[in-house]
Order: sequence, then C-alpha cells, then structure tokens
Amino acid sequence: MSTTKGKVLNRYHVIFLAQSVMLGTGILSLPQKLSSMGYSQTFMPLLYGLIATLTLFAMVWLCSKFPNDDLFKMNEILLGKYIGKAINFFIILQCTVFSAGIISNYMHLIQSTALQEQTITLPVLCFLLLLIYIVNGGIKSIARFCIMTFFITIWMFYFTRWAIEKGSVSHFLPLFNFTTKEFYAAFKQGYFSFLGYELIVFYFPFIIDKKKAFRHSLLGVWISVFLCFITTLISVMYYSEWQLKNVEFSVLNLFKAGEFTFIERIDIIGITLWVFLILTSMTAYVWCAKQGAHALFPLPKKKKNYYLYMITCLIFVIIKMPVSREVQDKLFLASNYIGYILIIWPLFLIMIYLFRKKQVQV
Repeated sequence: MSTTKGKVLNRYHVIFLAQSVMLGTGILSLPQKLSSMGYSQTFMPLLYGLIATLTLFAMVWLCSKFPNDDLFKMNEILLGKYIGKAINFFIILQCTVFSAGIISNYMHLIQSTALQEQTITLPVLCFLLLLIYIVNGGIKSIARFCIMTFFITIWMFYFTRWAIEKGSVSHFLPLFNFTTKEFYAAFKQGYFSFLGYELIVFYFPFIIDKKKAFRHSLLGVWISVFLCFITTLISVMYYSEWQLKNVEFSVLNLFKAGEFTFIERIDIIGITLWVFLILTSMTAYVWCAKQGAHALFPLPKKKKNYYLYMITCLIFVIIKMPVSREVQDKLFLASNYIGYILIIWPLFLIMIYLFRKKQVQV
C-alpha cells in the first residue's frame, strides 16, 4: 500500500471523507442526546446542517488562502512559531483522545449487547491493527475506505421499515414544544454527532480540485445530515418520550422492530457492520494526529510511521487505563468540547489573517 504523495483526493474522495467521518458512533445515540426536547427534536439535524454549512465555508475560505498548508502550518504562520506549535500540540492530543473515545464507546456498545461476559482487550487490539494498516496508506487510503464503508452500510436503513410501520405520525405534534433550556441542552449534546467535517482543514492540501472543495465537501455533509434527519424522524415516530431519553443506542433498537424467521437478533448485524463507520472516523483523526506530530517534530520519511505506532499505543493506554467509566467519560466529553473549539478556530484565524494580511507570506 503506497503512502500519500501530492494532490491525490478527487471529488468522490472529498465527498465521502466528509460524509463517513461524521457518522461514527454519534448517530447511534443521537435521539437520546436530543431527548431533552422530546418529540420536537426532529428538525435539529437540519439546524446542525445549516451551522455546518456556514462553518465549513469559513474553513474552506481560510484554506484557499493557504492552499498548500494544513491547519498545523497555518497556526505557525498566523500565530508565530512557538504559539502555533503549542496550539498544534493540543490539537494532536485532542485527535488522539477523541479517537480513543470513539473506540471506547463502540466497545461499550459491544459489551452491553453482544459480549457481556468477555473483556475488550482482544477486540481493541484488532481494531488498532486495522487502524494502523489503513492509516499507513495515507489520506487516499482512508478516503477509499470511506467510499467502501458507505456502500457496505447504507443498506442497513432497510431494517428501519418495520419501525416506520409500527410508529405513529401523531408524535410530531405539537411543534416546537420545548423551552430555551431544553433546546440548549439538546443542541450542546447533539452536535457531537456532527463532528468530523472540520478535518478538511488538514487534508485540504491533498485535494486536486480545490476550487470545488467546498461544494464536494458540503455534499458529503448534507448526505450525513439527511441520514441523521431520517434516523431522528423514525425514532420520534417509534419511541415514547421516556424511551427516547432512557434507551441507550436507540438506533440499533430500531432494527429490533424487524422480524425474520431466520434471524433472531437483527441488531447484532447492525453492530457488526458499524465497525466500518467506527474505523472511518478513527483513521481520519489518527491520520491528522500523525500529520501534526510530524509537523511538530519532523522525522525522516523512513521513520515517519513511528508517530502512528506511538499514537496507537497511547489510544490503547487511554482505553485500558485503570480508572472508572465515569472518569473516562469525562475525559472523552472534554475532548468533544475541544472539538467544538476546533470548528470555530478557523474563524479566529480568519480575523488574524485579515488583520495581518500584508505581513503574512504564504
């Protein structure tokens, strides 16, 4: 498998990088995260899509001013070498912890449903070996894996047909039945499921047609928005308000509404196939962390993958560290909030760029 060199991402790569990286485990619990709004949560994915569109435009605009540099380099150019490197270190740490959180949540799902009496050490090691293999091929390898993942997993929506038949459209009324406090709680928790599109600031230099990068990436974002909207819509139809709030990984439980004489648990099929979506998110974030580590402390090309192995080992340590689940969840939640900062960070850099436009040399 060859490593990434030069501009290698075509329009399909850009579309599915944006689309697949966004899903991960976030969509599995999206209805529960929005449960403070009750049945009025249906329109929230569309609102998130509008916010993603505006922030994505800012990211691409900034990248167009530095077409050959990723965010790590832009930080050093606009903020200075030392401040830039300090910010880059925290971005690397955030990508690493965020990746650990993705796999930890998935392992928690497996333990609570399929492997209740087994440890997660072996599954985690298998995950990390697959991750190393994919990331080792570079961003083009990850993009190809994203395309494959989409077509392998998209047909799972067929299993929601029984939930639609058993659901009730009366749940959609009354509209906008929520308070400001409930809206804020849902907005804050729900947007975690949309993280991932911001990684364009790292792989933008590898895009072939940069002038259409916004259009292609936006298409991928809205494919995910549409999938999240349909998922939320079906969940509101099928579940009671109590179930929306208390059923963990409620999307997988939608599959249980289906009935086959030759399959006892359809949700196990969903859990198994979801591994592809988990890997797309993890590989993208780990690749960004690896790129940042190399930018921070450059190594010869032959030793560049050392950072990949180090980051992978750190992820394993974070997942297996001897602390309670509550402590881990707090760590992963902090990483998610830093992800919010990463989304609005280009806006801050744009202001600095406009202020120092004549001084900046691209």
